[in-house]
Amino acid sequence: MAAKLETVNILPTRYRIASIIRKAILSGEYKEGETLSLTMTAEQLGVSRTPVREAFQMLASEELIELRLNKEAIVKGISVDMIRDHFDVRIILEGEAVSRAALSRMDVSELLLRQTRIEEKKDGFSPEEFREYNQLFHTSIWKAAGNKKMYSMLTSLWNGSSFGKTVTEQEHNRISVDEHRAILDDIIKGDPYMARKDMENHLNRSMKNIIDSYNLELT
Repeated sequence: MAAKLETVNILPTRYRIASIIRKAILSGEYKEGETLSLTMTAEQLGVSRTPVREAFQMLASEELIELRLNKEAIVKGISVDMIRDHFDVRIILEGEAVSRAALSRMDVSELLLRQTRIEEKKDGFSPEEFREYNQLFHTSIWKAAGNKKMYSMLTSLWNGSSFGKTVTEQEHNRISVDEHRAILDDIIKGDPYMARKDMENHLNRSMKNIIDSYNLELT
């Protein structure tokens, strides 16, 4: 079961790269006007230039970057409205996905094993362990919703763990683990209403982290 879940839910390289850059732009790590080199980005991430080029094209379609002919991209300015728009769509789609997962009584046995393993480590789990579990948690729910279009759209919106600069990564991850447990309990109970509500609260907190981080950059 574990191997199947991991095989199904590992995101393609271009989406993982896009999520890394998207998160950096939304959190203010990459500033407006900053230049992103296709070659340098590929070298930093240890991948070929092809998936980086594809990721750049995805981000350009979202108007987060502007492509240049010399294999570079320029980071465009963002606003609170852009951050809200991004998370609003994720909230709508992931709320529906987890509602469907709860109604179908999704098999969460593998996620429960991962969840328990993380909880037993308390604050001792590494950021890498959380990132892997976090991606598996969300993508497994998308898959369980049974809608390929929804899965594709959510994959293209993925921005990973969103903690910004006003909360520590460790604190954000610890709270997220608790929120994941609540969502899993909702799915086990077959409660689509609470599953949707808890997922919305989970993503709204991430959105607040990013907006607070953005506002901090303006002061």
